[in-house]
Amino acid sequence: MFDKLIKALITVSGCIAGYCLGTLVYILAVSTYAKGEAMDNGPAETFVPVIFAVMGGVLFFLLYRGVKDNWINIGNRIENDISKVPPIVFVGGVLGLLMGLLIAFLCSGIFSHIDILYLGQALTALCYIVFGGLGTVVGSRLAKRRIDKDSSDDRKTSFLVSIFGRGKSGKNEKQEAMPKILDTSVLIDGRIMDVMKTGFIEGKIIIPEFVLTELRHLSDSADVLKKAKGRRGLAILKEMQTYYGLEIYNTYADKDWEGAEEVDVKLLKLSQKLGGKIVTNDYNLIQVAEIQQIRVLNINDVVKALKPVVIPGEALDIQVVREGRENNQGVGYLDDGTMIIIENGKFLIGQMIKAEVTSILQTASGRMIFAKQKK
Repeated sequence: MFDKLIKALITVSGCIAGYCLGTLVYILAVSTYAKGEAMDNGPAETFVPVIFAVMGGVLFFLLYRGVKDNWINIGNRIENDISKVPPIVFVGGVLGLLMGLLIAFLCSGIFSHIDILYLGQALTALCYIVFGGLGTVVGSRLAKRRIDKDSSDDRKTSFLVSIFGRGKSGKNEKQEAMPKILDTSVLIDGRIMDVMKTGFIEGKIIIPEFVLTELRHLSDSADVLKKAKGRRGLAILKEMQTYYGLEIYNTYADKDWEGAEEVDVKLLKLSQKLGGKIVTNDYNLIQVAEIQQIRVLNINDVVKALKPVVIPGEALDIQVVREGRENNQGVGYLDDGTMIIIENGKFLIGQMIKAEVTSILQTASGRMIFAKQKK
């Protein structure tokens, strides 16, 4: 319905433009070639504008069908550019435009006395265009300069506060936390939800639309494992949005992604644009982000840092669950998944025992704790 309405408005606009052009052509033709009583040619005066109106309507209709998608992309880009303009700069531009049009109105009286064919009207239109554009540029730049001055004053104030201490209020200004941008791997992993429940993550939680698209492709995949991962990521995302709120960042209308096909590249560009941190478990993405000096939060590092510390001689309650690789060894696990190898624990499988830590081995894949049954 909306598409048909736009198409009808475009067609009507073409008819109006064609009618105006046809009228202008008729006037120019008559004023140039006709003499005397030929000026009163009534049928031609009506017929020529109507023909041009029909041609203009058909032309605009065909142009709309041909470049519809391009017009939508141009509109999205214009909307995106306008959304980035601070409100005070936009207001300054509008006020400058009004002032420029007022000056042009005052100056247009000079050209109204020129009798040369359409020269006065052309100079008047040019006057409005020049002064209107000039007023818009000057007004927006003055407003932007005002914003820059205020920002400079704020930086100076913050610098003085950092040197001389707190102000009269006795409190430092509250700094807004950096936004956190979640990638696909951390949503599929799901532990980010548990971290958010603790309240340790502050600031905006941002989900780019290309991450949603990737999760949807995974959930629609023919591969069973990929489908399960995609559906788990969407379920975690829905739960996070229900209880904590998320900001879905619109990236389809952003021209910054032109030429960037990979999701990781888009994540890095978005992090630089928003000044945020990427929350991920992807090892390769972490390495690339560190090379480009982009801040990253790795959930695996958080889990590793929060593992309980055990020392040799400490007693642990462990359930032996299976046989170890070496002779007579048993294997148990702590609550965080750390493996404990129990000496002579082969015959204790299925039992809960009191074990004493004998040594700790740190490997690339994690920690291994060696213990023996405490007598």
